[in-house]
Amino acid sequence: MTELSTSKRRYNSTRRQTQANETRIQIIDAAKKIFSIQGYSGATIDSIAQEAGVSSETVYAVFGNKRTILTNLINVSVGGDNQPVPLLQRSGPQAVLHENDPVRVIDLFAQDISTILERVAPVLEITRYAAKTEPDIADMLKNILNHRMKNLGVVPRHLSALGALREGIDEIQATEIIWVITSPEVFILLLRDRGWSKETYIQWLSDILIRLLLP
Repeated sequence: MTELSTSKRRYNSTRRQTQANETRIQIIDAAKKIFSIQGYSGATIDSIAQEAGVSSETVYAVFGNKRTILTNLINVSVGGDNQPVPLLQRSGPQAVLHENDPVRVIDLFAQDISTILERVAPVLEITRYAAKTEPDIADMLKNILNHRMKNLGVVPRHLSALGALREGIDEIQATEIIWVITSPEVFILLLRDRGWSKETYIQWLSDILIRLLLP
């Protein structure tokens, strides 16, 4: 009897956790749509709740405020899901860091970063616009950009360890080059404004980084 009751409690607990996770995803997806239409400042908890098909009280209970929703949206956009796995421990970056052919390192990096940018660039565009009038969002954006620089630095370090960085470029300079060229702003300019395909962007990115970083 005790064993059966324990199994039932575990089942109910897992079911509740799954439902809670689904609700979080619903709210995040709804926020992405509302932010893209109304902007961060124009969006409200009520409009996000309505789009998600939940109550405003549920949104407050899950996230607390709009800023936290945006933070979670950015995290999900970067990682591709809401699992608490750091970016550099995910399969894409790990494939890059375990490759020993410098050209292949850059090819794999170009493929992985383009997939990340495809998800996150529109969200960071919303964030950058909100940062103009929202001081707390401006601080958050600054932290995001600094963290992005730190993450990208693993690629030049890996190339340097392979003895593959072009003479005259150190790891800091190489990181800054990658940081600028793979910026969400450049990605949006080329794909949305110039009409490039993702495949064209990947090839361009790989070619230009090989020319700039390798001997």
